[in-house]
Amino acid sequence: MDLNSFSLAGRRFAVTGANTGIGQGIAVAIARSGGSVIGFGRSDMSETSALVSAAGGTFSPTLVDLSDLRSGVEALEAAMDEAPLDGLVNNAGIIRRADSVDLTEDDWDAVVDLNLKATFFLSQSFGRRCLQAGRPGRIVNIASLLSFQGGIRVPSYTASKHGVAGITKILANEWAARGVNVNAIAPGYIETNNTAALRADPDRTRAILERIPAGRWGAAEDIGAAAAFLLADASRYIHGVILPVDGGWLAR
Repeated sequence: MDLNSFSLAGRRFAVTGANTGIGQGIAVAIARSGGSVIGFGRSDMSETSALVSAAGGTFSPTLVDLSDLRSGVEALEAAMDEAPLDGLVNNAGIIRRADSVDLTEDDWDAVVDLNLKATFFLSQSFGRRCLQAGRPGRIVNIASLLSFQGGIRVPSYTASKHGVAGITKILANEWAARGVNVNAIAPGYIETNNTAALRADPDRTRAILERIPAGRWGAAEDIGAAAAFLLADASRYIHGVILPVDGGWLAR
């Protein structure tokens, strides 16, 4: 294995939730490794496009609300009709905070439908194409520390991210021998929109930083680097892994 095994040159990847945060960081990391990105998001992705261009890559935005499952799958199918995809990153997700006694059914459905259901059916669509064509493929799902832990006041999010871990493992079991790698990244506490409420709470922020051995919140580029590795040939014998990128949080 040589350094070329870390390159994504000449390859094409779909990244959901590419408009901001972790998705944006992953798109930029792919570009830095030589790949091109088709970004899926429900809001403007011009900032991501500019960052990808500055990194020497190409970015094609597709505006779609992935909570509408049919629209999301159709958008992915259209991208694959245009040209084969080498990988799919299921990053899009939301979080709703409430005590478990207060969480509504609507909040449960909104989180689980996007974080879990869309992840499975987009993976199914991509995996089916790879298997039918006999071509290799890479799927990277974005899990969470709450794929391992329970958390507080985020019951639907915790359930969805436990589910993402399970989906990652079952798809790896079914597809590994047929050339499709399925893995996940479990981000620690990353500076994104989803963690804005936590970072605005000085007591919670202090408690979180005291537990992280690295002594800082993570950056989107930290997740991007891990995703680029899992999309590359260098990770060809890695299947069904839920990789924590957490500054050492789980080791504490």
